[in-house]
Amino acid sequence: MAKAVLTTKVDPTYDDLPESRYHFPRSYLRQVEAAKGDFVIYYELRRGTGDLSSRGGRQAYFATARIADIRPDPARADHFYADIDAYFDFARPVPFREGQHYYESAIQREDGATNKGAFGRAVRPLPETEYDAILRAGFATVLDQRATAAQPTIMPYGGFSEPPATFERPIVERVVARPFREAAFSGSIKAAYDDTCAFTGLKIINGGGRSEVQAAHIRPVAASGPDSLRNGLALCGTVHWMFDRGLISIAENHDLLFAKGKVPDQVMRMLNPDRHLLVPVRPEQAPHPMFLRWHRDNVFKG
Repeated sequence: MAKAVLTTKVDPTYDDLPESRYHFPRSYLRQVEAAKGDFVIYYELRRGTGDLSSRGGRQAYFATARIADIRPDPARADHFYADIDAYFDFARPVPFREGQHYYESAIQREDGATNKGAFGRAVRPLPETEYDAILRAGFATVLDQRATAAQPTIMPYGGFSEPPATFERPIVERVVARPFREAAFSGSIKAAYDDTCAFTGLKIINGGGRSEVQAAHIRPVAASGPDSLRNGLALCGTVHWMFDRGLISIAENHDLLFAKGKVPDQVMRMLNPDRHLLVPVRPEQAPHPMFLRWHRDNVFKG
């Protein structure tokens, strides 16, 4: 197994859906096969579409995931799908270069410039150390918060605290652990929605400065839902409870849907007057139609 970088676009030329599949031609089969069973990094190109003049991509690493399997494309000869699991959006997109530092050494020439030939490859092998560096950069804020919270407490009156551990688990082991993923997912969703409930428009900050909004999965983790911004919503507690139980849902055009006779008038008065979902400013963070459709088909009682 070997880690890799997989490139994609905002509006992919291929049939990519980063949370579940990566579509590629036979020319990259050997590189993808080498990464099967291992973790990869997704990189979003500057070109938003296949048009050479298009823009809109972040030019950044934006998520990690694992290649679970590889299968032929039944509809397109000499093309394949990599089936994806363990998908996880970064807390912040990571540029391919910060200052003079390139996260991928293979795309930097000896004179310090970008090796455009290497950079143009859609699938690139990635050394473990460089994977770790990108992962740390993508989750730096969450790692810092958790490290601060784990600092030993100095006991008063001559007491002693437990000395800090000298062994640090590999970064990928910590990032795939459920508590870490939940903390990072929650922080990313709240930031994307500006701590505002998508159904009610309420933004409540408690006395300690913390947001009362909750991060909800559209397709739950228990039903193989990914920790993706596009599979998440910021919801206040009551709305979150009703959404998880299928009393409310979301149409493909982002209109709010209600199970007939099951939503109290008091709740209806709380909801956005136009009965339309509030979505993040950045289009790539909005709920994906695939996850909304799954909720309507499998959870909604309408």
